[in-house]
Amino acid sequence: MYTFVATIAKIILRLFGKIEVRNKELLPTEGGYIIACNHRGWVEIIVLGTKSPKPVHFMAKKELFTKRLIGWFLTSIKAFPVNRENPSPGSIKKPVKLLKEGHVVGIFPSGTRTAEDASLKRGAVTIANLAKMPIVPAIYEGPGTLKGLWKTRKATLTFGEPFYVSSKNKDELAAFTERLSRSTNEINYLNKAQ
Repeated sequence: MYTFVATIAKIILRLFGKIEVRNKELLPTEGGYIIACNHRGWVEIIVLGTKSPKPVHFMAKKELFTKRLIGWFLTSIKAFPVNRENPSPGSIKKPVKLLKEGHVVGIFPSGTRTAEDASLKRGAVTIANLAKMPIVPAIYEGPGTLKGLWKTRKATLTFGEPFYVSSKNKDELAAFTERLSRSTNEINYLNKAQ
């Protein structure tokens, strides 16, 4: 089902506009890794899923899976539910397992509130640390809807340098969380300078 949905998504994106992908060569060619991308709407999920050389397993809030059509779509693009309101140790088992099996996990560590943003970044760093797999920071620049993409006809997906997380305590974990924030800010700055 993933291949079918991905093919349809590629056709839709081709019709709706041009997506420029920068630094794709930075993506690891072997093993699992996390892509930590900013989150504005549905479009970056489709863009990331179609522009990644490997299928991406997305973390999505569990409430989305209760809606029949959205739940079907998320399941067909290999998304899995997480409880963002009450995260438990069990919520990180699935992404860690996927990473260790060599899969790509997509995490959107940017929420609507600063506290949520920091918490989601910390979650991405914690998962990378437990799985011993790298994080690839990414920035999507463009509209958050297909209608917006149709109007502007362009968007950009930029990947940053992958990095490993090796943390034994909360302070080290906080430093890697800050590194993820700096990496995404640098990508953003370089994109605006071009």
